[in-house]
Amino acid sequence: MMETLIRGGRVVDPANGIDGRMDIRIRDGMIAAVGEDLPAGSAAVIDAEGLAVLPGLVDMHVHFRDPGQTHKETILTGARAAAAGGVTSVLAMPNTTPPMDDVSFVRYVYEKAAAADTHYYQVGAITKGMLGKELCDLPAMAEGGIRAISEDGKSVMDAYLLRQAMEEAKELDLPVLSHCEDLTLVHGGVMNDDENAVRLGLPGIPNTAEDVIASRDMILARDARCRLHLCHVSTALSVSLLRFAKAQGLAVTAETCPHYFTLTSDDIPSDDAKFKMNPPLRTKADREAVRAAVLDGTIDVIVTDHAPHTAEEKAKGFRHSPFGIVGLETSFGISYTELVKPGLLSLGGLVRRMSVMPAKILGLPAGTLSVGAPADIAVFDLENEYTVDPEKFRSMGRNTPFAGRRLFGRCVRTILSGRTVWEDTNL
Repeated sequence: MMETLIRGGRVVDPANGIDGRMDIRIRDGMIAAVGEDLPAGSAAVIDAEGLAVLPGLVDMHVHFRDPGQTHKETILTGARAAAAGGVTSVLAMPNTTPPMDDVSFVRYVYEKAAAADTHYYQVGAITKGMLGKELCDLPAMAEGGIRAISEDGKSVMDAYLLRQAMEEAKELDLPVLSHCEDLTLVHGGVMNDDENAVRLGLPGIPNTAEDVIASRDMILARDARCRLHLCHVSTALSVSLLRFAKAQGLAVTAETCPHYFTLTSDDIPSDDAKFKMNPPLRTKADREAVRAAVLDGTIDVIVTDHAPHTAEEKAKGFRHSPFGIVGLETSFGISYTELVKPGLLSLGGLVRRMSVMPAKILGLPAGTLSVGAPADIAVFDLENEYTVDPEKFRSMGRNTPFAGRRLFGRCVRTILSGRTVWEDTNL
């Protein structure tokens, strides 16, 4: 039997109410014991003194670009980026080329992911070709291993068709992940519709493009009695609608990304597409509403919406470049620095939003350091301040608005099923 002992770290496992100095014994890829002063015996010892030892993070919203766009990212490079960020489980969106609209493509990505440095799970498209016209064979894809359905990157604009998909998802016990965007209201916009769009001379996307679909999809989910998850919430009204829906007992959860509770459109210095994402950076009022919802648990999950693009594409400015930024290697650091370091949220609360809750929503064997659980563990140095340097990313993407930002919460080791898949040797 192969054994490893992680010794003397601050073990934070909110699923079990643990936050204290402890040891963790790993045996054959599983957690064998958690406690104080465990004997090392013949185990290999990892000294975690002064470090935080957490359940591996679960990012339920990434884009790994395989098939069809592997010049931007592959499953293996995306997984390496995940490992460097302390992420041990990812959920990949279906808007690949071609889209994940058939069980054969699902089988293809799972075969590729067998060698990845993270546990990889796939979302299935709702409609064939993601064209919004005809439902995919959802039962076949569910049998092939999809963990959710979504049309991420756009909304299913046909409400009747989406209602049918929701009813099937309920029967299959799959959550529906909703990208809330009324395409008729976007109307060619590339950033938030506010005074900064006027300043930069760029067409804007109104908040209502998100709010209208968030409201519609929650109403449809109520009628279909399915589980609904709102993706990348970014507006104050969407937060209010979500809070109301939860108060009514709807089976709805939600996520947001670090950039939506950190940045605003005021931070866009020029026509720089490193700040172009979908939904766009909103106003200060929206940012504060999103942040408050993260803190009070109305927004259940923090994700990255990791969306790598080439430098050439992003050099074309807001009008002509694709939406999206990378985030796997900065997500924890930004969240820790913005929320935990100032005392707004406990470290356990952050772990709940970045590991426990996404695992629970997706039904994954993750989010805990319980004895008998897979030994998926992230070790962070919380006090080591560092500068975000995109040139050091393991992702193929460098498109981040956080370059040069000073952060705390650096991932120093990531363990996947008992095996170290990332170790920061630069400390």
